[in-house]
Amino acid sequence: MNVKLNDNVVVITGKDAGKQGKVIATSPKNGTVTVEGVNLHSKAKKARKANEVSQIVKVEGAIDVSNVMVVCGSCAKGVRVKHSVVDGKKVRVCAKCGAVLDTAYAGKGKGKAADVKEAPKKRTRKRAAKAEEAATETPAEDKAE
Repeated sequence: MNVKLNDNVVVITGKDAGKQGKVIATSPKNGTVTVEGVNLHSKAKKARKANEVSQIVKVEGAIDVSNVMVVCGSCAKGVRVKHSVVDGKKVRVCAKCGAVLDTAYAGKGKGKAADVKEAPKKRTRKRAAKAEEAATETPAEDKAE
């Protein structure tokens, strides 16, 4: 299944053809995805407490994964997905333009050199820092007395 959670997809067939939305849930075992604002069903919600009101709620239903295509960020169209290796990782790539579709590797597509980032400064806990200060100050106080 080439569609992942939080992907932007376009519906290509069915009553909602042409609609775009974000993938809310995937079910690889059933081969279905749930897309935001697509395949809406009315569901009756019963009041469970005294101060609640019964209402009819619109809920997204699952649609078959073959009825959606991933939207490429650079093409802005529904595209087929290829797989490629970038920095030793297998990633999803746009079949038309070659842009990387996986958000973790979005800046590293099509022959771009990977930018080297500095490691973040190591954080120390306040208690640990206070304990170190107290440990270094005690010998100095003993000498002063």
